[in-house]
Amino acid sequence: MARAETVGFPLMTVLRRHTRALVAGILVCLATFTIFYLMTVFALSWATTTLGYKRESFLLIQLFGILFFAATIPISALLAEGGRRPVMFAVTALIAVFGFMFAPLFTGGTAGAVGMMVLGLSLMGMTYGPLGTLVSELFPTAVRYTGSSVAFSMAGILGASLAPYIATWLARNYGLEYVGYYLSATAVLTFVGLLLIPETKNTDITGVGSSKGQRRNTEILASPE
Repeated sequence: MARAETVGFPLMTVLRRHTRALVAGILVCLATFTIFYLMTVFALSWATTTLGYKRESFLLIQLFGILFFAATIPISALLAEGGRRPVMFAVTALIAVFGFMFAPLFTGGTAGAVGMMVLGLSLMGMTYGPLGTLVSELFPTAVRYTGSSVAFSMAGILGASLAPYIATWLARNYGLEYVGYYLSATAVLTFVGLLLIPETKNTDITGVGSSKGQRRNTEILASPE
């Protein structure tokens, strides 16, 4: 407010001036939301209706997997202090590979299902750690909350709310392996999103004493008026 940088309609400012950052932010979040809802909502439904697991038994498998989700978040956050993009690139590539392992593990008995859940939720934790910081750093101070919220919300719609329905349709019509291919495809889109953004770890997000690096980031991510 002291620098007269507040905007009257932050959403319109994001859509008009930061379109590239918004699209990139949505894509960067996509694989994270997709893998989480495949590991939780879809996996529970498919396991209990098609693979013959008792609901209580599979819930225990999921709870075990969530321990690895919780454990990997701080690990990835610490790694991301050295650079957000390298961590996200590496984990996204692993998610793409995991997509091809999804069906064989899921249908490989209890041991396979446990392995699938541990691997999937570990990858979820590894991408979730730096994600919030990375997306927030894509937007300048005046529209940071709006920009990151819209990016997360849109990725949630595309990668979370729709994922269980898309996965169920694919599994029923083409086979469970296509659910894995679907996950790998979202990882490719996230990879594209990461290619659209610069490294943000050295960006001054306070808006005070902007560095040349910050100005370059702003120029790259802001669409022309």
